[in-house]
Amino acid sequence: MDKNFVIGLVLIMLMLIGYQILVPQPEEPAKVEQVVKSTSAANVKNTIKSDTTAASQAMGDSTRQTVAAKDVVIETQDVKVVFSNQGGVIKELMLKKYKTYDQKPLYLITEDHNKFSIEFPTKTGDVNLTELMFTTDAENKTLAEKDSAVITYRVNLKNNQYVEQTYVVHGSGYVIDYGIKSNGVGLDTKSVEFSWANDLLKLENDMQKNREVVTLNYYTQDLQSLATSATANEQAQTTEPVKWFTLKHKYFLAGLISEKYPFTSLDVQADVNPNDSVIVKTMRAKAAIPMLAVQKGEADYQFFLGPNDYHILDNVKAENFDQNVYLGYAFLKPINKFFLVPLFNFLEKFISNYGILIICLVLIVKILLTPLTYRSYISMAKMKLLAPELEEIKQKNGDDMAKQQQDQMKLYQQVGVSPLSGCVPVLATMPILFSLFFLFPNLIELRQQSFLWAGDLSTYDSFIKLPFKVPFYGDHVSLFTIMMTVSSIGYAYYNNQMTPTQPGPVNMKFLSYVMPVMFMFVLNSFPAGLTFYYFVSNVVTIAQQLLIKRFVNEDKIRNILEENRKKNASGEKKQTKFQKYLEKSLQAADEAKKKQAELEKRSKKK
Repeated sequence: MDKNFVIGLVLIMLMLIGYQILVPQPEEPAKVEQVVKSTSAANVKNTIKSDTTAASQAMGDSTRQTVAAKDVVIETQDVKVVFSNQGGVIKELMLKKYKTYDQKPLYLITEDHNKFSIEFPTKTGDVNLTELMFTTDAENKTLAEKDSAVITYRVNLKNNQYVEQTYVVHGSGYVIDYGIKSNGVGLDTKSVEFSWANDLLKLENDMQKNREVVTLNYYTQDLQSLATSATANEQAQTTEPVKWFTLKHKYFLAGLISEKYPFTSLDVQADVNPNDSVIVKTMRAKAAIPMLAVQKGEADYQFFLGPNDYHILDNVKAENFDQNVYLGYAFLKPINKFFLVPLFNFLEKFISNYGILIICLVLIVKILLTPLTYRSYISMAKMKLLAPELEEIKQKNGDDMAKQQQDQMKLYQQVGVSPLSGCVPVLATMPILFSLFFLFPNLIELRQQSFLWAGDLSTYDSFIKLPFKVPFYGDHVSLFTIMMTVSSIGYAYYNNQMTPTQPGPVNMKFLSYVMPVMFMFVLNSFPAGLTFYYFVSNVVTIAQQLLIKRFVNEDKIRNILEENRKKNASGEKKQTKFQKYLEKSLQAADEAKKKQAELEKRSKKK
């Protein structure tokens, strides 16, 4: 049992380590073909150039900047948004319920680090609408929860033509409706080119981790994601209809969603300057809006500018928009989506301290898994009682490993024990552990929630800051990770007292002590909430097994094994599938041994 369990765990662990080393970004949905650039990132203020001269020539004298600059400020319970009549665009957007890692106001859009560009094709040339001055009657407003405000921007063109942009801000939530229309101006054969360049500012404390996880997502028939790199620039493009795209921070999103007319194409790009301490990456998206939709007044879209919170995104009316929150591989996602996330949010209603909430989460999960833990313990107890006989087999056969394993299988068959019966219950709990491995780094609920010495459970707890960087470990010591490692070694020691030494070239008991140390290196920079969960889980598991031990009578188990031995010897007991498998395996081994002996006999005669 112990051998098979540890081998399985080793394989899983090696896969995880390889994944972390080779693919530093766990939030990677389907990738598209990428083109890597070597140029360094520059912020958006210096990258999109204006051409008001071309705009005036193309649109006529009526476009000259005779309209005074005017900002409109709309404030709700969730956001404060500033609109500018130069271009009729969002100038600033602040999330009122969130702060940056250093407790400053959190802006997803700022004037110096964001640039919209709308290239409008006409018969006399393309015009950048964001360089024109629009008119509006909108005024500053503070909205109640159920109120809304409509901001309409219009620019008049020659021949009584115009282009109009409309925004609808709701009193609550993070969705802003957006529409663009014209009364006939524009080339039917071309698309309106909507460009968005945004400097993703440093909102979390770990710049390296930020650069590993920020990305640009977009949805065609499924979720696509621009590959992430902490040092290299990336870009991709698609000509498939795009239903939405998002510029994704670690815990926040800025995106645009199509309602009726998808974007006909999309070019995306991520630029990074590793030496920049303010800008994580500069994200650029260039989307094609169908001209027909603009001329019909049906080019309706939605900005989403808010937290990357699963329950908020799940209510956004866009296909699979909640996939912006990465919940793990396909086989793990249902566990997170239908069990762990609802359970976590249920506990939030009653518990405000997230450290205590994590403890309660562990207790509930462990109680639900108690039957599996009990079966695992009983199996280990049986193996412990068989340890003397297994040791005799080892001494009897010496270095003949094949004979050792054959005699062990006979013993298991005689007493009716499956060495795998203890592995299956333990391995059945693994999906939950690995689901949490993906869930905790993406839970915005843990962001800036403190517990004990950890100031933020969504990132590592830096109990000691090292003056140097240790390879594969980092420049800090996470105390929760140390506690997790010590508890894992303690759990391994407890298990090793229960299980006999297995034959083989690898010392499995020693390996069970090495594994927690490997985990310590892997998880040192992971969220404190995750390592704290693993620590509490180890402690509760040990306590659970000690409690079970008090109610388990080993003499009774020994009597059951002896009864099974007698019944199997007399043929009274009906064989299980595993026993039938063992019997067939033993018969096959005996036949193979006989054939080998006959071949050796014949070869000697010759």
